[in-house]
Parts: sequence; C-alpha cells; structure tokens
Amino acid sequence: MNTANVTETAQKAKTVSIAPMMDWTDRHFRFFARQIAPNIRLYSEMVTTGAILHGDRDRFLRFDERENPLALQLGGSTPADLAQCSKIGEDFGYDEINLNCGCPSDRVQRGMIGACLMGEPDLVSEGVAAMIETVKIPVTVKCRIGIDDHDSEEFLDTFIRKVKAAGCRTFIIHARKAWLQGLSPKENRTKPPINYARAGWIKSRHPELEIVINGDIKSAEETVKHLETFDGVMIGREAYQNPFGLLSEIERTIFKNETGLTREDIARAMIPYAKQQAEEFGTPVKSITRHIINLYQNVPGARMWRQALSTLPHKPGANETVIEKALAAYEQAKQKAAA
Repeated sequence: MNTANVTETAQKAKTVSIAPMMDWTDRHFRFFARQIAPNIRLYSEMVTTGAILHGDRDRFLRFDERENPLALQLGGSTPADLAQCSKIGEDFGYDEINLNCGCPSDRVQRGMIGACLMGEPDLVSEGVAAMIETVKIPVTVKCRIGIDDHDSEEFLDTFIRKVKAAGCRTFIIHARKAWLQGLSPKENRTKPPINYARAGWIKSRHPELEIVINGDIKSAEETVKHLETFDGVMIGREAYQNPFGLLSEIERTIFKNETGLTREDIARAMIPYAKQQAEEFGTPVKSITRHIINLYQNVPGARMWRQALSTLPHKPGANETVIEKALAAYEQAKQKAAA
C-alpha cells in the first residue's frame, strides 16, 4: 500500500477505534483485540441506562483494566438517567461516554434509544448537556447521516449544530442513513448506500469538531485515506471477522508499532486470561473462544482452528486447554498442507 504521509496522518488521528457491536464487542473480545492492537480505542457494546440502573450493573460494566483506553456506549434518552449512568461509567474507570444515536432496531426504538433520537435533537442536546455537566471524561455521540426520509445535509447539520451547542465536541458518524421501519439492523448496515461525502461536508462546516468516520472500512489503506479528511476512523465488522490481519496492519501502518507478535502469541495470551475468568467469575471458556475463532482468518490451516474451537469448548468440563488443542490442530493442518 502507499504509505506516503502516514506519519503525518498518524499525528493527525486522535482515534482509530473498533465500533461498539452488540453481542460482539463484549469484554472478552475487547481483551483479545487489545492483545493485537495496543493503540486502537475500544468501545463497549451498547448498555442501556435501564440495565445499569435496574440490572446487574457489575456484569454489564465490568472490564479488565488492560482493555484501556475504553469507552462506554450508553443507550437511553432520559437526561437524568444518562447523567447518572455516565457518572457510574466514569467511576468504573471508562475513559469516554458515548451516546448511541445510530442503532435502528425496533426494540431500541420502543425505548427511545438509538437512531430515532436523530429526529429529537433538542432531547439529545438536553441529555448530552446533563452528561457533560456530570462527568470529567469526554462525552461523544455516535449517529447516522440521516433517518428515513430525513436524508439531507441540512437535517444532519441541524442535529450536529444543536448537540454541539450542548457541549459535544466529538461525533462518530456512520456514513449511512437508517431506515427505522422496513429494514432489519443487519440490512441497515449494508443496504442504505454509503455516503462519506456528507460526513466530509459536516467536517468542513464544523472544522473545530472532531469527526470520526464509520462504515464499510476494511483495510489500513482505507483508514489512512479517510484520515486525510476526518479526525479519526472507527472500524466495525471487519475488525471482528479478520482481527489479526486488519488490526496488526493498522498498528504497523498508522502507529508504527512493530511488535512482531504472531497469531500463536495472541492465542497463547488468551489461555491465562480464560483461566483467570473461569476462576474469578465462573466464565465458561466458550464465552471467550467464540471471539477468537477468526484469529487465523485467511491463513492455511484456519479451518482446523475454527473446527476445534467450534466443538471442544462446548464439551463437558471444557477449560482453557481447548485453546492449546486448537493450536495443535492448526499446526498439524499447516504441516500437512506444506508436505
């Protein structure tokens, strides 16, 4: 790839991050990703204010300090609840509180959470103001470029301006609009066309803001290119589906971090972690191995690694040793392929 101006780009970038993704970016995946990428910012799954205030708070918010820097994404719309949960997140040790204004699912809409809030900029502004007043760490907003038929530069600009007036200085923009009716959350991640230009227009209109771009970014080369326009890049599904290939390349290219760590090194780092999680919290090893199954993506022998981790962790008495067994299966497959 063309690495001209990469150093300048890295200095400009305030964040390269992995997007909050429900059922994917839990604490076990985040620990795994951190082993590969020490400089990339991590985000929690969305946690609703109701879950924090009325549920098992520790289960939802607990994390390993080695995951830092780490942001907590909140889902909610009641200013007092958002403020209280932001303070709880700060006290837990999170480095940033992010408000979800981008999730299009029917379930969260019923709770006035997610992308539907783009149609309520005054309410978002009130919530953000309350959050900022309560915590000392940054408060940020993740949104779409529009919703339903509200699909214009003016609509997005109005939302940004009103929330900016409440004190928000960082917006993470998923460069697709969201259809609140008629598309599933999965379809909303792929069917509405990507429109980086609209997010770029917002950056030109509000140069003092930190604008982070998100959506369909799948390589270090694309990341570098986007950093010519935006202050940061947030990467979604590709970071989960090809974690080592993508994240290690970003570390080398953007952060000039030549760790030399191999996939095997990363796998072995997960063994004591899995043991610790089982001993301290009773975490079944399958809750951890499901996140590392793509470690050998696009590598000969990967099928045996995936097959081992798709079966062994689900057997009675399974523990952290299944990772060693998966490594052995991978090595055997690799040697057989090379013979």
